[in-house]
Amino acid sequence: MRTDVVICGAGVGGLAAACALGQAGLRVTLVEKQDAPKPVAKGEVFQPGSLRVLQSWGVAQRLDSAGALRLARLVARDAAGTPQMALDYGTLPGDNRWLLAHDYPAILAALSDSLPSGVEIRRGVLVKGLLRDSGGQITGVRLADGTIEAPLVVAADGISSRLRKEAGIEIERAEYPHRLVALELHDVPEVEADFSAYVTERGLRLRYPLPGGRIRLYAQVEPDELRGGDLAAWGRALARETPALAPLEDAILASLPRRQVLPVARFLAPRLWIPGLALVGEAGHAVHPMAAQGMNSAIADADCLAGVLTGSGDLAEYGRRRAADLEQIGRTSHNAARMITDLSWPGRTLGRRALRHTGANDRLRYTVMHNMSGLGAHPLTPLDRLHQIGLLPDPRARRLPAWA
Repeated sequence: MRTDVVICGAGVGGLAAACALGQAGLRVTLVEKQDAPKPVAKGEVFQPGSLRVLQSWGVAQRLDSAGALRLARLVARDAAGTPQMALDYGTLPGDNRWLLAHDYPAILAALSDSLPSGVEIRRGVLVKGLLRDSGGQITGVRLADGTIEAPLVVAADGISSRLRKEAGIEIERAEYPHRLVALELHDVPEVEADFSAYVTERGLRLRYPLPGGRIRLYAQVEPDELRGGDLAAWGRALARETPALAPLEDAILASLPRRQVLPVARFLAPRLWIPGLALVGEAGHAVHPMAAQGMNSAIADADCLAGVLTGSGDLAEYGRRRAADLEQIGRTSHNAARMITDLSWPGRTLGRRALRHTGANDRLRYTVMHNMSGLGAHPLTPLDRLHQIGLLPDPRARRLPAWA
């Protein structure tokens, strides 16, 4: 079989690449080893920059029709629920001044339903490896039941990517010293339509609403914290130690049998391409989910790759453009996570100070929000970092950035 592009993996990264490349007029074959998506708790919140791209593919409109929720703010709160830093997305420029939340399977369905006619999906197909010509150039993939030849292979096969390894691209994966327990709460009191991260003595508690009156709750735990313990006692302690979540205690206890415990890691591959192969999504990079950047970075990968292929056609350009953005996203996500998840005394002290001073500084708060939204990168300077932790007063604290 021959095609213009073969994409391996039908998660958000692979489906986004298929949307982007299919709309660019390329013949695309998308192969996925699973027969159907698994109901996992991941990739449920889109940033404004991603929504702009998704609208051009028709995906955002499908998500709206499917009941996706618009979240007005991203808020860091103390355990009682008092805001420490509130990012008001309504102050951003453009038309999509909100976060959009829906279940991961619904997002995959909206992407699948938006695929152009030139895209073929083949599910239940295992990719065994890469095809190469006599000179070592990648020319397609080997399947369990045949081959697909293509000038470009897109590896979208996740954080443990087999194709990345076979291509010889080694990564240094940094594991965070904690895990996240994901809970889906039903029959709950109505909560504010925002993305709230609670700062507690036990670390991060992250909460946002989902369609159908549900709530997604993440809780930071030690790697072995839930093994062999009293789950009900743990759930009651979770609500007790975070008073803002106390009204959700019954729903927390009811959700525990369906919990998912997720490892958390970060990395950026040293290369996002070799001749004949491009990495997208978690095959090429991963960040802490605290800042809601992982899925959004995969959307940006796909959009950038399509732009390069319809322009210069030079994969090196894709690598250069995405590496610069992903380095910034990685720093932003890591710093945001560290402010809340670091339980050491120095980490807690600096994290709380950074939240308070950033929350009280209009210029820094807007810059952080703009960077996280995907509307453009404006890295914080070393001087900004001193303002963030209150070591130097900021004479521009009450003004928006000059570029805003």
